[in-house]
Amino acid sequence: MDGVGLALLDRDAITAEHPRIGSRRPHVLIVLPGLGAGGTEHVVNVLANQWAARGWLVTLVTFEAPGPPPYYHFDPAVRIVRLGLPQVKRSRTRAIVAGVRRIFLLRRTLKILAPDVTLSFLTRTNVMSLAASRGLGLNVVVSERNNPALQDVGPIWRFLRAKLYPFAFGLVTMTNGALNYFSPAMRRRSWVIPNPVDLPAVDLPATGKSRRGGNVLVAVGRLVPQKGFDLLLKAFASVRRDFPEWKLVIWGEGPDRAELEAERDRLGLQGCVEMPGITSQPGIWVETADAFVLSSRYEGWGIVLLEAMAASLPVISFDCQWGPREMVEDEKDGLLVEDGNVDALAAGLRRLLGDENLRKRLGAAAGVSAARFTPEYVMQNWDQVIHAALAARDNEELLPC
Repeated sequence: MDGVGLALLDRDAITAEHPRIGSRRPHVLIVLPGLGAGGTEHVVNVLANQWAARGWLVTLVTFEAPGPPPYYHFDPAVRIVRLGLPQVKRSRTRAIVAGVRRIFLLRRTLKILAPDVTLSFLTRTNVMSLAASRGLGLNVVVSERNNPALQDVGPIWRFLRAKLYPFAFGLVTMTNGALNYFSPAMRRRSWVIPNPVDLPAVDLPATGKSRRGGNVLVAVGRLVPQKGFDLLLKAFASVRRDFPEWKLVIWGEGPDRAELEAERDRLGLQGCVEMPGITSQPGIWVETADAFVLSSRYEGWGIVLLEAMAASLPVISFDCQWGPREMVEDEKDGLLVEDGNVDALAAGLRRLLGDENLRKRLGAAAGVSAARFTPEYVMQNWDQVIHAALAARDNEELLPC
């Protein structure tokens, strides 16, 4: 059920729509900022749909305002509650006031819904979830989805994270590198769970022929400094004269669009670099790609790299922290180049674009390698998190008063 506002949140309405409330079937509540396109939204989509298909009660709580449908398709049994307080840029004072309002509304929501387990995704949301749940007796699991050492969340959020994370029931990261960033107190109960790869079937046109073969190098991500598209443009500019038949397509949207378009034009790449925005459907960019490049300065995981591998595309990536090295074995199922080195990326692109046999070999191996990260495998790990939290809740309920 989508787009439920806070005004409709009362226990009688919830019970009428979900008669399983009050039963022993697990009620998992997931908190995240919104339901747009992105790696976090993708993994939440996989988790929510799988658990709902089992008959579990699943509720998604977001801070966004009711409006457009989610980017990913959710099972109709998944309840979506939008609190109507999206995170936007504000002055420090107004941001603090808005943060307090989010915590207040989230706390009210948690009291009404009384989930068995609460999962929270992304640093700021995690901090607010922990603040909102204090004293409610809820088991809250927080999940970091980026590189906590390099992602700048600001001094206030870093301070609050250090103070509140020890009160979480558990912590989930996507890599060991990210987990090791946190103190022993913050990771006393923790799990390392990679993102799953779950691509739609590639549709063939009426001719029955693949849409690939157009010499298209693809990159995917939000148009923000983290994704390093400015570095990618420089690297592509240095090789384009050797490969005039190739073009670069950067899928994604974000605040740096104007700057990146200006850099593209400055480098004389107007005719061979396209920036079409967000794909109309998740993952369909693989249909027209012939090679994939990840140019990020840092990552929490880099799900688009794994999606490219699962689609048997040859891939090249900066060896950034964290994620690519856990997916790619250099020279076997992809190419890893020195982190942040534009010349190294250009040299790798020159190899990849100029050698069809290399692309075929790496692509075939990538497809096999990506099978390690199926939704079924990843779900088993998330199930362990839920079962641990449920067991702890049941043990607490059995304790004598």
